[in-house]
This record gives sequence, C-alpha cells and structure tokens, in this order.
Amino acid sequence: MRSLPHHPGLRLSGVFAGVSTVLLGVSTLLVGVSALLGISAPEASGATAAAADAPDRGFTIKDPRITESSGLAASRAHPGVYWTHNDSDDGPYVYAVDSRTGETVATITLRGVGDPRDVEAISVGPDGDVYVGDIGDNLGGSWDHVWIYRFPEPKRLKDATVRATQFTVKYADGPRDAEALMVDPKTGRVYIASKNEDGGGLYEGPAHLTATGTNVFRRIGEVPWVTDGAFSPDGKELVLRSYFSARAYAWKNGRLGADHRVRAPIQGQAESVTYTADGSALMFGSEGEESGVERVDLDKDSGGSSPGSGGTASGGGGSAGGPGADGEQGKVTVGTVVLVGAVVLFLGFKRVRRKS
Repeated sequence: MRSLPHHPGLRLSGVFAGVSTVLLGVSTLLVGVSALLGISAPEASGATAAAADAPDRGFTIKDPRITESSGLAASRAHPGVYWTHNDSDDGPYVYAVDSRTGETVATITLRGVGDPRDVEAISVGPDGDVYVGDIGDNLGGSWDHVWIYRFPEPKRLKDATVRATQFTVKYADGPRDAEALMVDPKTGRVYIASKNEDGGGLYEGPAHLTATGTNVFRRIGEVPWVTDGAFSPDGKELVLRSYFSARAYAWKNGRLGADHRVRAPIQGQAESVTYTADGSALMFGSEGEESGVERVDLDKDSGGSSPGSGGTASGGGGSAGGPGADGEQGKVTVGTVVLVGAVVLFLGFKRVRRKS
C-alpha cells in the first residue's frame, strides 16, 4: 500500500487524535481513582449507607475483647444478631454481635460451668437454646472428655449472667480434636466433626443429652479437615468448612448424602460458618482483631438451601475479606478500571509522540 504524503494537516489531526486518547485515559483513570477512594454522588452514597445498615450483611467485629472469634451462630430470637466467642483463655463468655454495626450488644457470662479449655463452636437449637462446644484439643486428642454448655437464648439483649447446663462428652472411638458442633434444627440432636489433617469424622450424640452422666458420640461418617459447620435452617443440608474451602452435604435421616463445593472467601484464619436465619446466605468468619465476617449468597435456583458455586458474595467491611465479597468485587472492578485507564493513557502518550 502506498504511504500517504506528509502533510501538516495530517500531522496536526494525528496529534489531536492522540491528545483525545490521552484525555480519555485521564478521564477513565480519574473515575477509577474516585471510585477507589469512595468518592461518589450523593444518591450512590445514600444507597451504600442503606445497604450497610441492613442486617445479615458482611461486617467487622469491632469489640476489642473478641480477638479469636472461633464460632458463629445466627440468633433465632434477634434478627441480624450473631453469637460468637473467643477460642481459649477468655473465660465463660459469649458475645452477641449486631451485623448492622459490628458492635457487641450483649455479653453473656455462663454460670454453673467449669473453666473452659478450648471453646471452638456455637450453634442455636430448635429449642431456642444456645449450644457452646468446648471441644478443641490442640494436644491432638489427649483429653479423655470435652464439654458442651447450653443456655436459653435471652429474650432481651443486654449484659447478663445466666445459668448454663454442662454436658460431658466422650467419643466411642477415643479422644480427638474437634472444632465443629452443629445442632440439627429439626431433631435437636447434636453432632460434632473432628479435625485431622488426614480427614476427620462426623459424630452423632445421643437423642437427648444428659447432664448427670457421660454423653457418648459415635462416628457415623467421614469428613475432610473441618474448622466449623452448620445446618441449613430447613435441616436439608450440612455445610462444613476448612481453612481454604467448604462443602455442603445433603442431610436426610441423620446421615450425610451427596456433596458439592461451596464457594467460600479466603480469610486470614478461616474458623467459622453459619447460615443466616432465613437460610438465604452463609456467613463466614475468621479469627483476629477486628476480624471480618463475609456473606456468601446461596444459589436462588436451588430453592435457597443449596450453596451454589455461582452464588454471589455480598456485604463487606470485614478486614479479612475474600474473593466474592461485594467489597472485593468492587475493588477488583475499580482496579480494572484504573488499569484500563492507565493503559489508554500510556498508549495515548505514545501516539502523540509518534505523530508529533
């Protein structure tokens, strides 16, 4: 192809085209940076504020006393409130945290129990009671028994001391470490998942716990490395999480069924999981100061009880945010915009230099 003759007008138009490209790049870059810094129109700010005030969104636990949030359970009596506790060396305390603000709205002191050793899990049963699992054993299963504490969920959220019932637990096949305790929302039966790098077991407790004797839990299934678990509110599914993944199991007649992957956020120390009270999402928690709780919406096509890999994570504000959360998706989107703007800007300058 014959090259066009050199003409001042053509050179000038090329410069103007390059400048236009540069300005487009600058504009795109500024939009991206503004979004990254949270600079938005008043309407958008209002919508964001409204979403932040909604219950059951992702949140950050702000209480400086809660540095090792190791269990998480959605309150049945108080919408948007989550029960949690520290891992160890904290005493017989359970905290109610409001997901709207991340603030502790009640501290419950348990009376009538011994000194907790390694509290790892919490669950709310169909009887309206809160079950606390002092079931951890960092020494690899050296304790011949562990404990479960149970107390009625308070009707009013305020600091209080309540009498709890203590249950002694042993495993039929010997001591072991565990971090997951789940109460079946239909039968009220308690289950524990043990933790082992080679895989753990799912243990079933007696139909009714006794406070006067030993409650023997028997192995009924094999599970992977588990740091926490939760039943769906309808009792049709059991979700078990580990440090890097989560799986959901069909639950029928007290036994594990077919399983599938659940999309879970990457967190600093992935310790806890629970369903929202309405069963529309999973809430994933982690340990650490001002630790984040991330919401992962469930696949709506599955009737709201099955977590799908195509679900969306929403909420945010947690310091341990993971992929899939709204906050992280927003950061990825803004980052992409900024990157595109920078590329356009760079190409524009190159074009100006080439044309001039």
